[in-house]
Amino acid sequence: MPPRKKRNSAPPPSVADRIGALPDSMLHHVLSFLPVQAAVRTCVLARRWRHLWRSTTGLRIVGLDDKEPVEFQHLRKFMDHLLILRERTDLGTVEIKLGEPSDNDDVEHYVKLWIRFAVMCKVRVLSIDIYEPDLYLGDLRLVSQHLRTLHVDGIALQGTFLDFASCPSLEDLRIAHCNICDGKVSSRSLKHLSITRCWSDSHCRVRVSAPGLVSLELDDFSGRTPFLENMALLETAAVYLGPHCEDVCLSFDSGVFCGANNNACENCVPIEDDCSGDCVLLGGISSAKHLRLLSESGKFVFTRDLKCCPTFSKLKTLLLNEYWCEAPNFDPLTCVLKNSPVLEKLTLQLFSKGPNHKVEMKGHYCSMEGPSAISEHLNIVEVKCNVVDERILKVLKFLSAFNICFSF
Repeated sequence: MPPRKKRNSAPPPSVADRIGALPDSMLHHVLSFLPVQAAVRTCVLARRWRHLWRSTTGLRIVGLDDKEPVEFQHLRKFMDHLLILRERTDLGTVEIKLGEPSDNDDVEHYVKLWIRFAVMCKVRVLSIDIYEPDLYLGDLRLVSQHLRTLHVDGIALQGTFLDFASCPSLEDLRIAHCNICDGKVSSRSLKHLSITRCWSDSHCRVRVSAPGLVSLELDDFSGRTPFLENMALLETAAVYLGPHCEDVCLSFDSGVFCGANNNACENCVPIEDDCSGDCVLLGGISSAKHLRLLSESGKFVFTRDLKCCPTFSKLKTLLLNEYWCEAPNFDPLTCVLKNSPVLEKLTLQLFSKGPNHKVEMKGHYCSMEGPSAISEHLNIVEVKCNVVDERILKVLKFLSAFNICFSF
């Protein structure tokens, strides 16, 4: 029997062939992760790729091409052609990122044009990252039934842009490194809000109205602390009043504020037209289940809010820093403990920024006969610090007065 002839096996498909064999919908998704310049250049790979870039599910309009900065005028001309040639298919994501500051007067005009184009294409996730603190989007109103997530970084915001009444699907808003000039951050649909390292030069407080909010982060705001309206559905909130917060008592001395009286310093006197006489922060977040409340020394907002005695009726976990233990009689800490009837876990992070602490002590509430001054559900009490000095011992002694026992 004659030997069989060996069949020449077909060469293994190349990586390019495998990618090219994917369906159009998947390739559109892959191309959406590339900067627009790179996505368009794929048209030369093969006939199959010639028009794929025109229907990508995302646009990354970035001032970088192969990691090299691109002059804004070149990017503008490129985008002029792209917006004309691109199909009007829906966009899942749009990112506008200009890494280098520009003195070009056209930046504001074209950024607004690109945002309007994204909204017209029913964008669901919009990210604007531009280091242009003087670039205003104040007269631009977002009107979209589809926008769910908005990230804004490095520009100036005011009035009209911050009113999201015409974005009924918006749930996630992140604002970072922005100049919030005035007005009100308003949305009934918003569930997650983060305001990080922003600032305001306005004499009046920025207001935040988001009654459906579930999570809030207010981190290191410069200027007057924003006023938070009631957030009845809130579950988690993290607030840090940093060194640039202007709500500072000029007569502060060892945990004692001058207060709003006839002898008060000019900062502590409430301004009636911006609700400074009401609870600025704690009234709005008093329905939260989990709170992280940190402040630098001398900021009067938390302490003055406690005079309104808000009740934290749902609060389960609470993290505080040494600010709450500065007053001679620990009045702020006493007040918040007495008004947290279902508190289960208390963490005191004292004179230590973390996340690693040299000393960590754990305790719990010991039940006693008769009514308790604090929550009987307080199963975990943590004290974190770098060294056990006289200040820490005073805190431990104070806690023991509430029948909180520590094991060493």
